[in-house]
Amino acid sequence: MPGSSPSAPRCVAIVGNYLSGKTTLMEAMLHQCGAIDRRGSIKDGNTVGDASDEARSRQMSIEISAASADFLSEQWTFLDCPGSVEFSHEGHTPLLAVDVAVVVCEPAVEKALALAPLLHFLDKRDIPHMLFVNKMDTASTRVRDVLQALQSVSDRPLVLRHVPIRDGDNVSGYVDLVSERAYQYKPGTASDLVPLPDEMKDREAEARQELLETLADFDDTLLEQLLEDVEPSKQDVYANLTRDLRQDLVVPVFLGAAENQSGVFRLLKALRHEAPGMADTAKRLGVPSGEPVVQVIKTYYMPHTGKVSLARVWSGTIKDGTAFGPHKVTGLAHLMEHTPKKINQASTGDVVAIGRLEDVNTGDVLGPSGVVPDAMEWPEPPQPVFGFAIHAKRREDEVKLSTGLSRLVEEDASLSYEHNDDTKELVLWGQGEIHLGVAIKRLEQIYNVAVDTRPPRVPYKETIRKGTEQHARHKKQSGGHGEFGDVHVTIQPQPRGAGFQFEQKIVGGAVPRQYIPAVEAGVKEYLTEGPLGFPVVDVAVTLTYGQHHSVDSSDMAFRKAGIAAMKEGMPNCNPVLLEPICEVTISVPSEYTSKAQGTITRRRGQILGFDAKEGWPNWDEVKAYLPQSEMRDLIVELRSLTQGVGTFDWTFDHLNELSGRLADEIVATQGNGSDAAD
Repeated sequence: MPGSSPSAPRCVAIVGNYLSGKTTLMEAMLHQCGAIDRRGSIKDGNTVGDASDEARSRQMSIEISAASADFLSEQWTFLDCPGSVEFSHEGHTPLLAVDVAVVVCEPAVEKALALAPLLHFLDKRDIPHMLFVNKMDTASTRVRDVLQALQSVSDRPLVLRHVPIRDGDNVSGYVDLVSERAYQYKPGTASDLVPLPDEMKDREAEARQELLETLADFDDTLLEQLLEDVEPSKQDVYANLTRDLRQDLVVPVFLGAAENQSGVFRLLKALRHEAPGMADTAKRLGVPSGEPVVQVIKTYYMPHTGKVSLARVWSGTIKDGTAFGPHKVTGLAHLMEHTPKKINQASTGDVVAIGRLEDVNTGDVLGPSGVVPDAMEWPEPPQPVFGFAIHAKRREDEVKLSTGLSRLVEEDASLSYEHNDDTKELVLWGQGEIHLGVAIKRLEQIYNVAVDTRPPRVPYKETIRKGTEQHARHKKQSGGHGEFGDVHVTIQPQPRGAGFQFEQKIVGGAVPRQYIPAVEAGVKEYLTEGPLGFPVVDVAVTLTYGQHHSVDSSDMAFRKAGIAAMKEGMPNCNPVLLEPICEVTISVPSEYTSKAQGTITRRRGQILGFDAKEGWPNWDEVKAYLPQSEMRDLIVELRSLTQGVGTFDWTFDHLNELSGRLADEIVATQGNGSDAAD
């Protein structure tokens, strides 16, 4: 392969779907580089990636794992990124700070669609990337069929670099389409060079021609050579591949079997010679000038260590004591299996762990004067789609719970939490049940806070359909000053969304002005829980008359009179339950649009329409009104219907009257302060 490899340390993200073999590939790459003596396995729980206890217990990546290694005297950092759809934000964000991504996939046509969101993320941001078709040793599907399926979810043309050599039903090796050399897989080590089998020559020639024709779309000289039947030199082909990858014009596709070390060395060689260098990446991203400049790409809170920021050095050299305004570098290290390995300094291109960068968040760019506002793009986290109401099992842990939640959100921005004023619940939001389960386990293991969980309550409201007039008197005598307040009020329904309105039409001081605010306070206090047991909205109350006592009247007496008037009058106003209705936008591949519409209908939804999703070929967006009570497991059904890629955004839109048996059941189980729904 041609020279001119960049000399600065480079960073590659290893990404792909759950169970594609990303962590196994990183293990094989580290072993090939000599960074580890023996390869660990997911089953045995001893890999460099998936180093946390929770990741190993679930046998899946749940956060970025970083490891540094040297390959042929060049320094690399490998980032093993989560593949589960519930951890997609964690898997996608580090891609903004790497030089190249290796997308790991399986040789299965039916699994190609699941890569669509990841490939769209890469294509939209012009991030150079390669595909590594893993598990080829057990592949039964033709590579050309897999490639066609993958091309359907990639905006960039895919360029096949290898064709497989088959031994019966098994794949025993591959032919490199540039060098035209054949290799035999040799489990546990690099593949052996073998003669090109005669039966492979026609297939190899056909696939190589397809590769050259794709490259010729971006090079007029190569196009002329092909038109004149001139065979381009191997050096020229490599040069085209290198340039096109670095400009994110094409996506090279490699074959291998990471578990057997097959194809790993060839992948590393391609990365070494063809992947962009630090200078190319900095130019593409518009890195701000100045020395030094670093960007935090991940925040960890580690036991016994505290806050650790994983950062890319974009320019300059840093060491312990280097100041970024008020922030100082301490505990500079490389990470390996979440274990810091202290280093003296880090230079441009390096990915390092920095301790105790307080008030610095993931995505922040640090320059000589401190955090540089809006310096570089960092994606907003996805909207939460699944929630648990949580509370500490031990009352004395409530402060620790708050601390733990804030740190979890700092580590993973796709988590969030809120205190819901309507339901009086603390709700933890995320991207799915596994996502929240991991967070809750970390609360217990790292912050020693055990919590109980339950589905969050729906914030139902209630209103009235007709008005009434009500007189109420609060009178109490207990020796000394008593309590006396007498009020007449009218209660009327308001238009939906108008809210609460209080007026007074007192004439002649029947209720002294100083007590009128107390009547309003009493009315508002009652409206927090109406006759059905829910907050009351869209009601107008007018104080029309009353009586007072010169000695016994007080603010408290008139507040209680206001409460009594509402308590006695509201049941006569034909109270009705209101359920929150959300506007939902469901995003799915076009082939699943009708299924998404069926899901909406089954959940009492109202379809508003659908259209092509902008910027997503062959995807649709379905807009609908959907009761919030029907959204609890909506994401579970959508993912089940769409191979994991369907999702939705939502926002509260309006309240809608609900009557009949369903309303009666809700009032019986959740109204009037009942916890039966728990």
